Amino acid sequence: MNTIYQTTIINIGDSAREALLDDMLITFREGAPKDIEEFCFIHQHSTTDGELQAGNIMELAQQRYVITAVGDVATQNLRELGHVTIRFNGDEQPEFPGSIHVIGPTPSDIPVGSALKFIR
Repeated sequence: MNTIYQTTIINIGDSAREALLDDMLITFREGAPKDIEEFCFIHQHSTTDGELQAGNIMELAQQRYVITAVGDVATQNLRELGHVTIRFNGDEQPEFPGSIHVIGPTPSDIPVGSALKFIR
């Protein structure tokens, strides 16, 4: 398996965990605008090696998820901003151009220091 993207969660916005209640995780790289940072899991930005695709694997805090759909700009947003919206609903069509959908249980919490990785 090859790593497409790997990072570590370093900060959690005050309202970021609320999105987990809606089966959603929003990420952004360090340096996010303050009004956006409040709703995001902030991570150390990294390089991207390849395109995200359905069938790839996402690892989050040692849990594996199969990616079922990837929006048209999700890889670009990840590459440029470290920003993606991950939906834990297994949909096969992306809800929004920047969405990534996965199969698996929504985490109840994601602690600082957790790894986020996309692999093929």
